[in-house]
Amino acid sequence: MNKLICFCCAIALILFSCHGSNQSSHKTVFNINLDEGLTSLDPAFCRNQNTTWMDNQLYNGLVQVDDSLKILPCIAKSWDISADGLQYTFHLRNDVYFHDDPLFQGGVGRKAVAPDFVYSFGRLIDPKVASSGSWIFSDKVKGKQSFIALDDTTFRIKLRQPFPPLLTLLTAQYADVVPHEIADFYGKDFRNHPIGTGPFKLKYWKEGEIMVFLKNEKYWEKDKDGSALPHLDAIHATFISDKQTAFMEFVTGNIDFLNDIDGSYRDDILTKSGKITQKYKGKFILNSAPYLNTIYLGMLVDSNLPIVKNSPLKLLKIRQAINYAIDKQKMIKYLRNSLATAGNAGFIPAGMPGFDAQKVKGYTYNPDKARQLLAEAGFPDGKGLPDILLTTTIGYRDLIEYVQGQLDQVGINTHVEIVQSASLRELVSKNGINFFYGSWLADYPDAENFMAVFYSKNKIPWGPNYTGFNNKHFDALFEQAYHETTDAKRYALYQQMDNIVMQQSPVVILYYDKLVNLYQNNITGYSKNALNLLVLKKVRKK
Repeated sequence: MNKLICFCCAIALILFSCHGSNQSSHKTVFNINLDEGLTSLDPAFCRNQNTTWMDNQLYNGLVQVDDSLKILPCIAKSWDISADGLQYTFHLRNDVYFHDDPLFQGGVGRKAVAPDFVYSFGRLIDPKVASSGSWIFSDKVKGKQSFIALDDTTFRIKLRQPFPPLLTLLTAQYADVVPHEIADFYGKDFRNHPIGTGPFKLKYWKEGEIMVFLKNEKYWEKDKDGSALPHLDAIHATFISDKQTAFMEFVTGNIDFLNDIDGSYRDDILTKSGKITQKYKGKFILNSAPYLNTIYLGMLVDSNLPIVKNSPLKLLKIRQAINYAIDKQKMIKYLRNSLATAGNAGFIPAGMPGFDAQKVKGYTYNPDKARQLLAEAGFPDGKGLPDILLTTTIGYRDLIEYVQGQLDQVGINTHVEIVQSASLRELVSKNGINFFYGSWLADYPDAENFMAVFYSKNKIPWGPNYTGFNNKHFDALFEQAYHETTDAKRYALYQQMDNIVMQQSPVVILYYDKLVNLYQNNITGYSKNALNLLVLKKVRKK
């Protein structure tokens, strides 16, 4: 009953915000459920998928990506990069305005200008703000002085050293622009007083229950047919945490969009080949595409660590045997209803620009080869091989128990330990376990983001090199890539690096994830991108 009251209040707010109740029947409201409550609508704290989705409706940055992950202009209409790769100069549009707010003169949103980007980026690296996005610039610029407004429509970034993926990095929601007077006035409370330049603006938010965004009538972007964006009049979000309840809300038409299919009802919706079952055929749209998320098993390989000294995983042939022992195609079909791509190439996932399964050779199912490698390592049929502890979380228990069974068939005995997600993250971040479940989701659409996981200078505690991988040839290629200005040459270097990782096998690539979005049949104009970024400005609801 409380939720129903909240819903009615929200709809009333939407209608009163429009131009009279007699027009309310023409207003289109997009209904979405977020399975977790939002901690903030401040882009400086855009640390998970739900906040990324909602911030993407409220804010803009210098650049954006299309569905093929190509960099497109946004508030920056063009840019120049110096020959040495150290200076990026952005030329800004002159027609982008912040949402209205009483703190602006006359309560009317002012124009977004270059000094706003100086402020916004400086705010990201300000220790007093303690943004979770400070990593974007922390090792790339000398300080706030590296952000310069040459005039209102010209903004410059000066780097300490070349970083070719900078433009892709700037598509992250952390790099959105905010107005200094609003953010300064509210301080930490800017989290629930968001003012941006995006296609929608916040109208109402009762945390953990309901959120309403309204159309930004002064939004500057146009659709390809020249029509004004956004097409929707409002976005209405609920926060139902129970997966089955949320699905039933979708089936009954109360929700227009649902992300992912939970394992508890996956077989009810999908066949093992990934098709919609007869029960639901034609009842909604299933949108599936590559998702920049690599699901893997990590193995500590740094023999300088005490925990590794007596671990059989320090032996290359054992690690390679594990890679050959797992039938990934069967795993995906029966445990993921074919909604993934077998991890037969490298760590860089399918869907990432530069991914090439022909040029990066990983591992396919070959149990005979696995047994051969075990024998060569001195453990024929696994005799004398110590049991190996494999740690995961409850959400991936089925997957890891399948792996356990596959390894057992070639003579590799494992014990599976189930821990809380937070505990696993802590153990991994402290090199506290030898063999663990892991996933690496793209922060930005460039393969550098994935290869950085194996760069020796990113070893714990300095970075995300959780396996302790150290290879001089890999490091040299990684550093060389920072000085390559053409994408094709960088991609070739990434492929060489990925091949080194596969040969040395500090990881087992289980699969490359796929996004699964469900839309009602009356929804058009939705996005299908490998970041699973929710883009609602072009969506229409019939």
